[in-house]
Order: sequence, then C-alpha cells, then structure tokens
Amino acid sequence: MIEFFKQLGIAVLAFIPLITLLVGIHELGHFFAGKLFRTRIDVFSIGFGRAIAKRTDRSGVEWRIGWIPIGGYVRFAGDSNDASLPDGQDLDHLRDQIVAKFGPEAVGEFHAFKPLWQRAFIALAGPLANFVLAAALFATVLGVWGEPTSPPVVGAVFQGSVAEAAGIRAGDRIVSIDGRRMDSFTEVQREINLHAGDPLVFALNRQGQNLSVVATPRREQIFNEDTRVTAKMGRIGMSSGPGELKHYSPPQAVVRGTEMVGETISSTLTYLGRIFTGRENGDQISGVIGMASTTGKVAESSLNAAPGVLGWITLLMMMIQIAAFLSTGLGFANLLPIPILDGGHLMFYAYEAVARRPVSARVQEASFKVGLALVLGLMLFAAKNDLMNLQAFKFLGGLFS
Repeated sequence: MIEFFKQLGIAVLAFIPLITLLVGIHELGHFFAGKLFRTRIDVFSIGFGRAIAKRTDRSGVEWRIGWIPIGGYVRFAGDSNDASLPDGQDLDHLRDQIVAKFGPEAVGEFHAFKPLWQRAFIALAGPLANFVLAAALFATVLGVWGEPTSPPVVGAVFQGSVAEAAGIRAGDRIVSIDGRRMDSFTEVQREINLHAGDPLVFALNRQGQNLSVVATPRREQIFNEDTRVTAKMGRIGMSSGPGELKHYSPPQAVVRGTEMVGETISSTLTYLGRIFTGRENGDQISGVIGMASTTGKVAESSLNAAPGVLGWITLLMMMIQIAAFLSTGLGFANLLPIPILDGGHLMFYAYEAVARRPVSARVQEASFKVGLALVLGLMLFAAKNDLMNLQAFKFLGGLFS
C-alpha cells in the first residue's frame, strides 16, 4: 500500500507541471493567433475554477490561474454561449451591444465578426502549437541524445514463433511490409505492433535473393523498459540485429522531429481506424491517470537506473520525449470533430462556409451537449483502462476485504 501511494505521489508531482505546460502552449497558440488578427481577448486562464491568482494587462486581458490545474482556456471578447459560436440572431444582438458601448469601428475587433478564415485559423492554432512544440522537443532529444536505430535486418527468430513458421530467417533484410518500404527496424516493429491479426506480406532479401512471405502478428503483452508500461500489441517473434545511436545536426533533428510527429499521428489514426472496424477493442486508449502513471514511472526508473548527474540527464531526456508524445496527442485530440473541441469549431466553420450562415443556436446547444457527453464518456472509458492496467481494482478490493 505504501509503495502504491509513493508511486501515485511521484506521478502527480511529475505529471501536473508537464500537462500544465502543454495546455499552456496550446492556449497560447489560440491567444497569439487572436492577437495576430487584432482580436479582443478577455481572459487567458491556466486551470479552471476560481482564480487563485490573476492580473489584467494594458490591453485588457485578464491573466489568471485557476485552482483546478489541468486544463485552460482563452475567452475572446463577446463569447456569449458555451460553444463560442453565436448564430445570426446572437450576432445582431452582439453587434448592437458593441456599437452602443465602443462605437461601430470596434465591431471588427471581436472574434465573432472576424472573417471566417481568421476564425478557423485561430481554432487551428492551438493544435498547431502543440505539434510545433512536439517537433521541437523531439528535435531536442535527437540533437542532444541521438536516436537508437538499426537497419531492417532480422537479428534472431524465436523458436516456435510466427516468424519462424512463416519462413523468416536471421539475416533476412525486410524490404517492405504490404508494399510499404521499411528503412529501419523501428518501422518494422511499428507495422507489426499495429496490425495484430492481419496477414502481412513481408518482402525479404536473403543473400541477394528476393522473396516474400506472409505472417500474421499475434496480440501479446509487451513491456516497455523505458516507460515501465505493459501494452497489448502485435508480435511475430523476431528481434533486430546490432544497432547504433544515430546523431543529428540541428537541421536534420528538426526534420526528423517533424517526421516523428507525423508518425505518431499516423499510428494513432491507424489504431482508431482498427477500433471502428472491430479489429481492436480500444483497451490501449489511455487517459490522464495512465499518462500520469507513465510519467511517474519514467521519473522513478530514470533516477534509479543511473545515479547522480547522469540519472538527472536521463530523466530530462525521457521527460522531454514524453512531453513530445503528449503534446502530439493533445493536438490530435483537439482536432477531433466533437463540438466542444477545436475540431468541432472547425466543423461548424466548414458548415458556415458552405451554407453562408452560422449554425443555429439550437443546433449548437444540442451539439454541445452531445459533444460533452462524448468527451466525458471517452474520459471514463480511458480511466477504466488506466485503472485496469494499474490493477487498481485489485488494490481497492484488497483495501476493503
């Protein structure tokens, strides 16, 4: 029990500053995009709920810190409903209020009256900020630490494995999988991990001879030594050959960091697609609890693995890499077409572009409620997965038995 609460404490202390930073960058994306188009902003908040600290700058923006530390928001002047998307009647009423209070020349400074493309860019700027931050963080790790890599060559095939049954041998070079070129063993692993139960065609080069085999990955539990997390993924039972630590120049690191953001998004889309087609059950979807747990485990294992300064450097590199993955995930999640998220705003703007009028207030209200229910449902589902992975139900059962 003591160990459980110790790990929980480490997770909270490590995770909250990290997620606060990522949410802050996301909201700054909206904020600076709004400022770029000279949009009036009332509030920039990190955290929700009652403010524990706040100040108002010369431009009239109230900067505040809420007592609930996870989350944040930017409130543009004139936002009058939950969806921040006034319909035609609201717009007329808002325009009259602005003219009466500030004069007709101030109407164009309000978010609701900005051109459609500017409002869409402001909505998109939050996720974009997360993607840019993720690329920069990946590039930092690559430039300072390097990237472990090995060619797509089979080092060993495990006895009784799918790979052995398919005819894959040690020394085979994997040229492609289902027609997708493989440039590293990491790419090979990613394809296999994401396609449990799918027959995959491996194009091989064996001592200059080209051949192809078919192997169907089995779903197995894989333990990640770095994050100390167990996940169910596809495996065929083979390992890579000797690898190396690849170093990058600053420009190369930026390019590779950007590629890693794209690879993370692509893997996420593949996994979600497999859920919708019934090939995955969604048990790998993780939420705040799982992310906090992973962060805490990485912090603890990094310091235990290497004492002194080296341990702290290792911890810093690992935390930067985790922050990059989380930032990518945060940006991607906010682009989902759910009304209360940025993707929902973009969906409404797309409708407005086609219909030449905003979505009605009644539809917005109903959509907002559905979106809120979807987000809360997804959060509960992710929390259930996290608690199952942490064996918390077993722990709680032990407390009350």
